[in-house]
Amino acid sequence: MLTFILNMDLQQTIKKYKLPHLAGWVLLLAGWYFLRYQDFSTTKLAVGITAIKVVDLAILVYITNYLLIPRLLYKRKYALFTLIYISMIFTSSILKIFIVGNILNPSGGFSVWDNFKTRFYDNVIPHFLLVSTGAAIKLMKDYIQSQKRLSQVSIEKAETELKFLKSQINPHFVFNTLNTIYFQIDKSNTLARESLLQFSDLLRYQLYDCNADTIEIEKEMQYLRDFVQLQQKRKDENYSITMNGSMNVKGFRITPLLLLPLVENAFKHISHYNEKENIIRIHAEKEGTDFLFKVENTKEPAQVSTERKSGGIGLQNMQRRLELLYPQQYTLEISDGGEWFIVLLKLAIK
Repeated sequence: MLTFILNMDLQQTIKKYKLPHLAGWVLLLAGWYFLRYQDFSTTKLAVGITAIKVVDLAILVYITNYLLIPRLLYKRKYALFTLIYISMIFTSSILKIFIVGNILNPSGGFSVWDNFKTRFYDNVIPHFLLVSTGAAIKLMKDYIQSQKRLSQVSIEKAETELKFLKSQINPHFVFNTLNTIYFQIDKSNTLARESLLQFSDLLRYQLYDCNADTIEIEKEMQYLRDFVQLQQKRKDENYSITMNGSMNVKGFRITPLLLLPLVENAFKHISHYNEKENIIRIHAEKEGTDFLFKVENTKEPAQVSTERKSGGIGLQNMQRRLELLYPQQYTLEISDGGEWFIVLLKLAIK
C-alpha cells in the first residue's frame, strides 16, 4: 500500500532505514502484546488483535509523516492538513473497532455505535495521541536536520566568500581598464565594442549584484541573455542558439547565478556538426507557484565524455546548492539520450 502512496525518494528513505523501522515496530508489537495478552482468551487471538492495531498505527504514521506533513503541512496548507489528519484517524479508528469487534464476536450482533462514547475514549483518542507522537518525532527530526543544513550553508557561504575575496581583483581597476580598452578600440569596430560592454555588464553583475542571497529573476534572466549573446558571437552560422521566456517570468527572487551552470553546460557540450545544425534552446516560464527552466542542446552520440556521465562538475555543484538552498522544493531532470542533452529544473518560488 505504501508503495503506491510514497514517491520514489520516500521509498528509498524507507528502504534505507527499513531495519531500524522494522525493529521498532516489532518491539512495539511485543510490548503491546505483553501488556494486554491477558485480555484475550487465546495467545493466537492476542497476537492477531495486537498485530492489527500495530499495522493500523504504522500505516497512519507513515501516511502522516511521509505524505501529509511534507505535502500539506510544510506547504502551509494547514486547514487541509488538519481536516485530512483528523478524518483519517477517526475513519481508521472506526474501521479498527469494527474489525476487532467482529473477530471477538464471530457469531455476529456487534455494532460499532453501541456504547460509542466509551469506544471513542478507548480507541480514537489513544489513536490520535499515538499518531501525533509519531508526527512529533518526524517534525523534531526534520527541524534538527534543517538546523544542520542551515549551519552547513552558512559555513559553505563563508568559505565561498573567502575564496572569492582572495581571488577578487580590485573592481574599480577592472572597470577603469575596460573603459580604457573600450575607447582604444576603433569606433568602426562596433562588434568588439559591444562585446566589451556586454562583458563589462556580466562582470558588474557578478561583482556587485550577486552579493545578496537572492536577486530579482528579471536581473538573473538579463544576465543569462548577455552571457548567451556573448557566447553566440564565438559561433558561426552553423549554430542555432535561442533563448526565450514567458512574460510571466517576473515578480520573484532567486539565488544569484543558480541557472548559469545549465547554460554553460550546454555551450560546453554542444555538438560540432559540419553537415547539419548545432542547436541550443533555452526556455523559462512561470507555472503557478513553480519556475521552470529548460536547456536543450544537440550532442554527438559517439562522443565519449566521462564528465557527461556524471552530469558534469558544474551540474553536480548546482545540485548541491539546490539541496542546501531549496530542500524539497525542486526537481532536476537530466536526459542524456540520442542526439539531445536536456536538463529541466523545476523550482518552487519562495
